[in-house]
Amino acid sequence: MKRWCAGVGLALMAFSAGAQEAQGPDEVYSARVSRVFDGDTLWVKPLAGGPYRKLRLEGIDAPEICQSGGEASRDVLARRVLNQVVEVRVRAQDEYGRGVARLKHQGDDVAAWLVSSGHAWSYRWRRSLGPFAEEETVARARRRGVFKEAEPELPRDFRQRHGPCPMPPRG
Repeated sequence: MKRWCAGVGLALMAFSAGAQEAQGPDEVYSARVSRVFDGDTLWVKPLAGGPYRKLRLEGIDAPEICQSGGEASRDVLARRVLNQVVEVRVRAQDEYGRGVARLKHQGDDVAAWLVSSGHAWSYRWRRSLGPFAEEETVARARRRGVFKEAEPELPRDFRQRHGPCPMPPRG
């Protein structure tokens, strides 16, 4: 029963982020991270070949790139995984066509690590504090990353107030 409830919670979290359940079992592959767009979005190149894939890290919400802590979140993620091989587990697709995925790097769950370091929030859904609530509690208590601020603003609240970040000029 506990495993079923956890699965239902995971499915609800995926839908809360605008994701749709992937057909069949999770897609799992090894890939090299080729670009880190922000604290929860990156591009990978599967080692077995095929096109580059844009992924959204499941279970977290990182600051928008133009939000306080956004560039730091991106930079921390890039230092950890850029040009590194990761294990990708795609669990769903979001409304932008990104794979909603769990990433493992050197045995660590990358999303859990980002929340623990204070560079992302555990993704909230209704009354749930999300899958990384414990990691977030510790990061807050230790005043890490965005939690150094007295009242850091949730990225979804920031997006509601400001809309999307403007695209940088192409150079």
